[in-house]
Amino acid sequence: MNPKVTRRTFLVGGTALTAIMLGKFPRASAQGTTVNLYSSRHYKTNEALYTSFPGGSVNLVEGKAGELIEQIETEGQNSPADVLLTTDVGNLWKADRAGIFQPVNSQILNREIPANLRHPNGHWFGFSKRARVIFYNKDRVNPSELSTYEDLADPKWRGRILIRPSSNIYNRSLIASLIAAHGEAGIEAWLNGFTANFAREPESNDTGQIRACAEGIGDIAIANSYYYVRLLKSDDLADREVTRKVGMFFPNQGAGERGTHVNVSGGGLLKHSPNKEAAIAFLEYLTSPQAQSYFAMGNNEYPAVPGVSIDPVLDGLGTFSGDPVNVSQYGENLETAISLMEEAGWVS
Repeated sequence: MNPKVTRRTFLVGGTALTAIMLGKFPRASAQGTTVNLYSSRHYKTNEALYTSFPGGSVNLVEGKAGELIEQIETEGQNSPADVLLTTDVGNLWKADRAGIFQPVNSQILNREIPANLRHPNGHWFGFSKRARVIFYNKDRVNPSELSTYEDLADPKWRGRILIRPSSNIYNRSLIASLIAAHGEAGIEAWLNGFTANFAREPESNDTGQIRACAEGIGDIAIANSYYYVRLLKSDDLADREVTRKVGMFFPNQGAGERGTHVNVSGGGLLKHSPNKEAAIAFLEYLTSPQAQSYFAMGNNEYPAVPGVSIDPVLDGLGTFSGDPVNVSQYGENLETAISLMEEAGWVS
């Protein structure tokens, strides 16, 4: 491993966690060139992303978002953590509500990251985008039949929709975005029609929805675009056969439509960062063309910074207009979304 990255695997009750608690991953006493990064991103370009940071070295702690947030809270003022990176606005919102971020006012971050992809007060910033789209069985659905998320509550889709459980943060953020667009009452009624159209009880992950669509278990599926790209790029012929049977559709396009639901993977400066200057420099580095390429291509996502090239396979699937709403609203609506999903009988 490149010496610029010290990897610490986060295991609850395991030796890595014990090492942190015993101080073997120390809190610096002064501003330095080391960044202690807590991350729930686990992608193939991670090491290149971190070792290319020109401002110093990176100590890496990896784990699930909820576990990392809890660990930072537990460490309190003695936390060695400088930056938290995680996926989905829902997780960024949870971290912010826990009070572990501090605001950053950076000309670079404010210039490079579009306003709707960052916290209004600089608590966190989105560094890559993910689109939650509609997939359809090419033998059963003509794409001309597809239009918007709102249309998925129409009875014409009865028994035809595949989606994962309501406990999934991607689905919760999608519903939160719909609440931002239509209000609580409007989405309460919509959810009743939408859930009545499920082809089966929600189960599995996003890839599982796309596979089930190819198998004809349902006619359309909701999933993030990068799962489809993974199948397209797979060395497994069976995976590529799935993509031959299933097409991808960007909803809510065209005149008068607000655009496809977009979420982010992002991060922010932690409240008790011992290496604040280096940590801000690291966040600014994540907006550079090189870092944006690593960030996005590691998971076949879209760069947050406009104008950066995307994966050619993803590019071949076409362009789309994204919902311009500030993604922070997803977090603000998250608890309401969860409540409405449960009331509609969406299995968790």
